[in-house]
Amino acid sequence: MKRLQSLDFMRGLIMVLLALESAGLFEHLLKATQTSSISSVFLQFFHHPWNGLHFWDLIQPGFMFMAGVAMAYSLHKQNEEGLTWMKSFVKVLKRCGWLFFWGVLDYAVRPKGLSFELWDVLTQLSFTTLVAFLIFQWKATYQILFSIGLLLLTECMYRFMQVPGFDQAFVDQHNFGNYVDTILMNKTNDGGWVAINCIPTSVHTIVGTMVGKLFIEGKGDILKKLLLIAAACLIIGYGIDLIGITPIIKKIATSSFTVVSLGWCILGLSACYWWIDTLKHKKYLLFFKVIGMNSLFIYLFFEIVGSRWFNEYMNQISIGLLSFISDSIVINQIIASLVIFSIEWGICYYLYKKKIFFKL
Repeated sequence: MKRLQSLDFMRGLIMVLLALESAGLFEHLLKATQTSSISSVFLQFFHHPWNGLHFWDLIQPGFMFMAGVAMAYSLHKQNEEGLTWMKSFVKVLKRCGWLFFWGVLDYAVRPKGLSFELWDVLTQLSFTTLVAFLIFQWKATYQILFSIGLLLLTECMYRFMQVPGFDQAFVDQHNFGNYVDTILMNKTNDGGWVAINCIPTSVHTIVGTMVGKLFIEGKGDILKKLLLIAAACLIIGYGIDLIGITPIIKKIATSSFTVVSLGWCILGLSACYWWIDTLKHKKYLLFFKVIGMNSLFIYLFFEIVGSRWFNEYMNQISIGLLSFISDSIVINQIIASLVIFSIEWGICYYLYKKKIFFKL
């Protein structure tokens, strides 16, 4: 079974973007260009405030979608090695447990004390991974019907669960997702994120496993199939939003958002597959592969170590040294962000050369 190089590239690309965002690069670039037309480009590297779609809104769906594709390869390999379903289930259950643990730990320590939150991507992925595994062996038709069922369940929860104060389906802080958060965590997220996003976004991971199966089976024109699926998702997702049925809202993962983001994820993988695995353009993949193969490590590093200590420490050193060369605070901040990213990439490169890979 040939390794899917395009999947390695996409995983690495997403982790590179997340690392640059964590280092503050996009914030500094937006600040530096706020009076020019190019600022609209850098605005795409921030989440849309509510009803709409920015490029950055596709990062988490892409992360979960690729996890599904990788799961298909992993389970196929386990099957070839003779592992029983129960042994595979135990492995996945342990992995989901660790994902949940690290996801909760990521936001557990706050300036005001300890906190229990379920909004982290790893916490969400622990749920979507388990769901995708449990129906992995189903026929494709049943998996599609199950996915549609999850989206319909999401629609019903937001539209028909009339809880006083939380009965406005698609209004921030007044929707059913916010209500569930008050039960699970005794609070809501100021940014509008909700924990039950894991239900509709399970579709990203489920479809990811289905796409993985297509690559493994290698039957027919895979690229054509993927493009048709992507086109259908984009038409349906945008259509539902445009005719006023369900708005595209990333923060509560509406059905329209889930479908349209899935379409973009499939289209992105299709483009990478065509360029890398079909046309064999594989130069410069190492830059992304290095960080992608230790995605869990680098994510936890810049989320926990970086945001709480490393970034500020390196910022002070870099900006302090750069002040002797340049008087521009914004330019110095941009360079400092690149320095932080370079060090993080260097750590991943060291681990890559030593063949040290952190996996669950």
